[in-house]
This record gives sequence, C-alpha cells and structure tokens, in this order.
Amino acid sequence: MQIQLLTVGKQKEPHLTAAQEVYRKRLAPFCKFTFTQLPAVRLSDKPSEREIARALAQEAEDIRRNAKGLLIALCIEGEQMTSEAFAALLTGTLPQQTGAVTFVIGSSFGLEEALKREAFRRLSLSEMTFPHALASVMLMEQLYRAYQIERGTGYHK
Repeated sequence: MQIQLLTVGKQKEPHLTAAQEVYRKRLAPFCKFTFTQLPAVRLSDKPSEREIARALAQEAEDIRRNAKGLLIALCIEGEQMTSEAFAALLTGTLPQQTGAVTFVIGSSFGLEEALKREAFRRLSLSEMTFPHALASVMLMEQLYRAYQIERGTGYHK
C-alpha cells in the first residue's frame, strides 16, 4: 500500500526531523511511505478571517494537487480511535478501498472546510492541540504501531 503523509508548513525542529526519519525507516518494510511538506501561505502577523480563508483555499489546492488516493484529514473535530481501531482501518478497510492513501495535516490555521468535507475520513489524534511537526511524528508512530498490531508483535502492549 502507498501511504503519503502530507503536511503544510516546513519542519524546523531538528529533534522532530530525526524522529520523523526514524519512523520513515521503520515503515519502509510495510508500505511505500512518502512524507511531503508543502509550504504554508504567508500571512500578516494579525491576519483577518478573509486572509485566513484565502490562505486555506490556496493550501487546499496545493494539497489536492499533491495528494494520492483517498484523503484522510487530521483535524480536531475528527474521529478519535484506539490504536487497534486505527490498525483495522489501515490494514483492513483502506486496502480494500484503494492502493493509496494520503493523511494530511494542515497549517497552523488548520484545513479548509471544503477539503475536510471531501476527505474519505476525518481523524483526530487528541482533543489537545499539538505542534504540527509533533503531530506528524505521532501519526507516523501510529502507522508503525498499526502494522505491528497486525503482525501480532510485542511492540503494542
């Protein structure tokens, strides 16, 4: 299966970049994994709602151009799942639907509403707010965990 993690905004923290690389290597035996970082639209220090909406629309177009297969939007209002339920989705439901899926994490202002409505699924990692770079590491770890759950290894305890 082809899995893409698509984020809006560049990673600036070296320790999180290192963690992303660890999970990218761990995922290699299980799927064709790609991690794509798209640039966020630059906004003023105190953007208006209109500026934010325009930026989100531009970012959504960039996401649509780069996404492969089914789109799964990560957003605070999305469904929360246990690791076991996520594993069943990743290794059971999704491969039956398509050979490719893109998980998308938006910019600091989130994702355009229309894009979220177009998504196959909306997921939330937590009701808490996390930096986008950390959210990508958390998702990559859950992808790896899902494959370990499927295989019945001792990783998931």
